[in-house]
Amino acid sequence: MGLLFKPLTMLASVLGGILAGALFTRVWRAVTGEDVAPPADSTDHSTRDVILGAVLQGAIFAGVKAAVNRFSAKSLKRFTDQQERGGHAVRAG
Repeated sequence: MGLLFKPLTMLASVLGGILAGALFTRVWRAVTGEDVAPPADSTDHSTRDVILGAVLQGAIFAGVKAAVNRFSAKSLKRFTDQQERGGHAVRAG
């Protein structure tokens, strides 16, 4: 099981990174009207815009990472519990 879990969580992390990037782009575009956030060393943008972009990007990536990790952990638990019961899913309630 551990052999399969690592590649699947890596794939989920990559997909989560892609999702976070797309989500950040949409949010940034909605907030500022620009397609990309200014890089930290940009002298063409205000310090406020650079810091806002960095904070927003960090928050979105952290939230998506937490969601992906949580989903992976819950899926692994569900799968291993299912295997212990002989491969049959048992629903509570």
